[in-house]
Amino acid sequence: MARKRTADSLPFTPAVFRWARDRAGYSLDDAAKKLALSKEILSDWESDDGTFAPTVKQARDLAALYGRSFLEWFLPAAPELPEPKRIPDFRLYRGADDPSDTRELLDAQLWAETQRENALDLYSEIGEDVPQVPENVFATIESDVDAVAATVRDAMQFPIEQQAGLITTQQRAGIPNLIRDKIESLGILTLRKSDLNRYQVGGFCIAEFPLPVIVFTSESPNAQAFTLGHELAHVLLRQSAISGAIPRQGGDPDVRRVEDWCNKFAGAFLIPRQTMLARHPIPNMPREAIPDSDISELAIYFGVSEHAMLVRLVELNYVDASYYWDVKKPIYNEEEKNFRAFGRPKFYGRRYASSLGTLYTSLVIEAWNAGRITNHNAAEFMGIKNLAHLHDIREDFGT
Repeated sequence: MARKRTADSLPFTPAVFRWARDRAGYSLDDAAKKLALSKEILSDWESDDGTFAPTVKQARDLAALYGRSFLEWFLPAAPELPEPKRIPDFRLYRGADDPSDTRELLDAQLWAETQRENALDLYSEIGEDVPQVPENVFATIESDVDAVAATVRDAMQFPIEQQAGLITTQQRAGIPNLIRDKIESLGILTLRKSDLNRYQVGGFCIAEFPLPVIVFTSESPNAQAFTLGHELAHVLLRQSAISGAIPRQGGDPDVRRVEDWCNKFAGAFLIPRQTMLARHPIPNMPREAIPDSDISELAIYFGVSEHAMLVRLVELNYVDASYYWDVKKPIYNEEEKNFRAFGRPKFYGRRYASSLGTLYTSLVIEAWNAGRITNHNAAEFMGIKNLAHLHDIREDFGT
C-alpha cells in the first residue's frame, strides 16, 4: 500500500531512488515487477513532485534490490562513486552481452581494485615492502608454455608431487586452495567473487604492479584450478582481462591468440608435460577417441577436471581435436552449466576470509595484532559487521 507524503514522512530523496535504480540497471517496469509494485507508484517515489513515499519496509526492499545502503536514501543527492578502470573483455563466446555495460561486473571490478588499495595500505601500516612478482616468470605469447609453467612452479616452490596422486576426494577438492596460496606467494592478490558466473565470466585479472589481482568465481573445484591457472597466465603476460569460454572459431584474432596461450599455459601448469610423458608416451599419431575411463583416471591423478585433462591431451597430440570439439565439449559445457556449489565454510566469518584469501586476511590480522589498526578498522577491511566473526577468523588463522 502506498503512503501519501506528508510533513512527517521520512526524508527520503527521490533523486537518489532514481540514481540507484539506474545504477543497478533496472527499468521502471523491471524494478516494479520485482518489488510487486505498480510502475506508476515507483515512478511517483522517484519524482520530486510525487504524491507518495515508500514505507520503511518498502525502502529497505528497494535498497536490497538495488544493492545499496538503506541510509543512502536520506542523502541530499546521489553520492559520487568512483568508477573502475575498464578491463579489456577477452570473452570470445558468441551471443554474450557486452560485460562493460554490466553494472554488477563493473562493481566487482571496483571491489577488486578497492581490496588491492586496501592491501597496499596495510603493507604500509605494518612497515613491510610489497612483494614483487619475480621478473623471471613474465612471458609473452611467443614463450613456450611448458618452459614458463616449469619456471613458475619453481618460483612457487610447488613440485608436482604436492598436487598429483592425492588419494581422497577431499584432498583433491583442496587443490584450488593450494594453488591459490601458491599464486599469492608470488605477490599476487587472489580473490573470489561467487557470482561472476552469472555474467558468463570465469574470472578476471587486474595486471597492475605491484600486487596484481586475480578474481575467480564459484565453479567445481577442478574448474577453479583451471581458471586460476588461466588468470595467472594473464598476470605473466602483464595483461588485464575479463575471461570466459572460448568457441571453436571466431573472435578477434589478437584476443584469441592471448586466450589460447593462457589456456595452454593453464594446462601446462596443472599437467606438466614431463610428468605426463612419464606416465604415457605420446603416440605416433593422435587417436581418434579416448575412453572416458582413461580421461577420468588421468584427471584424478593430476587433480584436474576431465574437461581440462582432455584439452591437455589434445594439446600434447594424444587425441584428435575433433573428438574434443565435436563429441566431448558439448557434454562438458552442459555439466558445468548444471554444476551447483555445495558446502560452506565451517563458520560464517570464514566466508569473508575465503572471499578475500590468505594474503589479504593475514595482512588485516597482522596489522590488527600489531595495534596498527583497531578492531573496527579490521572489520571494515574485511567487510564484516559482526566483530565476533573477526575474532573467529583470527582464531582460525592461529594468530
